[in-house]
Amino acid sequence: MRVVSLVPSLTEAVAETLPGVLAGVTDWCSHPPDPGAVRIGGTKNPAVDRILALAPDLVVANEEENRAADLDALRTAGLEVLVTEVRTVPQAFRELDRVLTACGAPARPGWLDAAEAAWAGLPEPAARTTAVVPIWRRPWMVLGRDTFAGDVLARLGVHHLYAGHPDRYPRVPPAELVAADPDLVVLPDEPYRFTAGDGPEAFPGLPCALVSGRHLTWYGPSLAEAPRVLGAALRAARR
Repeated sequence: MRVVSLVPSLTEAVAETLPGVLAGVTDWCSHPPDPGAVRIGGTKNPAVDRILALAPDLVVANEEENRAADLDALRTAGLEVLVTEVRTVPQAFRELDRVLTACGAPARPGWLDAAEAAWAGLPEPAARTTAVVPIWRRPWMVLGRDTFAGDVLARLGVHHLYAGHPDRYPRVPPAELVAADPDLVVLPDEPYRFTAGDGPEAFPGLPCALVSGRHLTWYGPSLAEAPRVLGAALRAARR
């Protein structure tokens, strides 16, 4: 079986479960650091000719991270493309199971069971914290409706204030974010690499939690430790 992954989360999941199966991965696939596969460009601009040259049995993709035009080009060239949709934590488990089965996994991997158990065992939040969650700067963009990261935070007791916005990733100026009066600003280190200095500069007077973007937005083996890692960062910022 030869697989090309166009999604960093899926690259990590396939590499952890089926070493040696990946023939091609994107430039953004950083876990594992060296998956032993050909780099085929970005998630939004993969080199279709390079993928075709690898002659994969399957290309795994995501409806949000990858462009429909690129996936259509791969299908037109005769490749099988499996497209995932992940908007919630339970959906992530179902889609990971589907992807790994399609890639030839003989059984459900132990890490996936551990990840599901970690999320199923979360205690009911004692209190709900409100937050704004920037994901980009210049222009400022935040989490809006119907996002995987938003569902992750909700399960950890954090309600982001733009969850009902018509857009999934609305552009909102910092002044409006501050005026929304959140309890907390959550700053992930990807897709934009926010640093500790971004909080005081843009959100004076508001507590800021600098969190791992991989644990907030990736759906793969990192899901097993995400509740612990994110929970610790959120608790530290709220003290």
